[in-house]
Amino acid sequence: MFAGALALLSLGYPVAFSLGGVSILFALIGSALGIIDLQLFGLMPLRIFDIMKNYTLLAIPYFIFMGSMLEKTGIAERLLETMGILLGRIRGGLALAVIIVGALLAATTGVVAATVVAMGLISLPIMLRYGYDKKLATGVIAASGTLGQIIPPSVVLIVLADQLGISVGDLFIGSIIPGLMMAGAFALYVLIIAFLKPEIAPPLPPEVRNIGVSALIAKIFQVMLPPLILILLVLGSIFFGFATPTEAGAVGCVATIILAAVYGKLTLTTLSQVCNATMRITSMVMFILIGSTAFALVFKGLNGGIFMENVLSNIPGGQVGFMIVSMTVVLLLGFFIDFFEIAFIVVPLFVPVAQQFGIDLIWYGVVLGANLQTSFLTPPFGFALFYLRSVTPEEVSTVDIYKGVIPFILIQLLVLGLIIVFPGIVNFLPSLMKPVPIEVVSSFVVAL
Repeated sequence: MFAGALALLSLGYPVAFSLGGVSILFALIGSALGIIDLQLFGLMPLRIFDIMKNYTLLAIPYFIFMGSMLEKTGIAERLLETMGILLGRIRGGLALAVIIVGALLAATTGVVAATVVAMGLISLPIMLRYGYDKKLATGVIAASGTLGQIIPPSVVLIVLADQLGISVGDLFIGSIIPGLMMAGAFALYVLIIAFLKPEIAPPLPPEVRNIGVSALIAKIFQVMLPPLILILLVLGSIFFGFATPTEAGAVGCVATIILAAVYGKLTLTTLSQVCNATMRITSMVMFILIGSTAFALVFKGLNGGIFMENVLSNIPGGQVGFMIVSMTVVLLLGFFIDFFEIAFIVVPLFVPVAQQFGIDLIWYGVVLGANLQTSFLTPPFGFALFYLRSVTPEEVSTVDIYKGVIPFILIQLLVLGLIIVFPGIVNFLPSLMKPVPIEVVSSFVVAL
């Protein structure tokens, strides 16, 4: 079944129909061999209705809408321009601005496609104009765009939380420090490479960056403050328990609409384009989920779940061996297929074994998220590379993009290794933000 699905995907068939078609084909084969009863498909309508009424998944269209609105209204462009002026006198300052803006966009939308396309359209021509190396420029843009995979609120983390059966809020909180570590590691690399090779990342010319103190302060308040307030509204309401991730996504959508109106960019055409993009991406996700549900149903009907559980639980090395195998499988699959397929097909096979080994699923979810982030950058089918290629000028080749992302892939693997070796990086904030038991509060009040 896995080989059949990968073959159809490599031939260019849509993911949802590849998964659904393979499940029907192998159900018929299993029925002919007397292994599976076709009445099993009677469960499909119930499973589809479970998907449709899943409150957690409602957050996906909200965050996609936010990302699309920020891109279409030019808010991201103004943010990048202001950060570039602020950091322009530093070598590699423009690249640092791209990383910081990528992290800010990740913390407001969590949509990789919107971030990479927006940053590619806005920042790549500017970086090339001021003498940046093509490989460094494209690598920085692609890598900073993928920060939306691990920095909350992330569509990837929402899907993983649903598949792992854990709280989206807990997974968001656990991924904050790893996400900031990833962004910090990218920035440190840019500073080091700009110091060692100043010619590939020059500072901005004085006539560009010197706009006057009062104009710069005005830009900071007008351009940087609104996205920071948006981040506070979305993430703050989740972390402090005022709203669920779904409710916070709805609040964020309203806030982005208000921002667009304040900037004078809210038109019927813009709103139509944003809604269209949201509907297309959300429909794609839902159909993939339905196809993967059919795939998983037949796979379990053929006793594939039992087989995989026996194989994974008997791997030499126990928990360590399972982590090595599961991370390697996710990393290798990321070279060829999108994170949705990995999350919907492979992750459910890992969950029972992870529970059997007593692995903390919040930590495991963050590790998977960081690993899946790498899949967006890995050639030949890294989706961030495709998004960037679609908006790059002719003088930038595909080879330049592939070479440019290699250092950032190695950095991501290094941070992934640190998260695995030191679980406290993930567990610190969730343990810190757990509600205090009522007995402790009562005792403290009595003592006072």
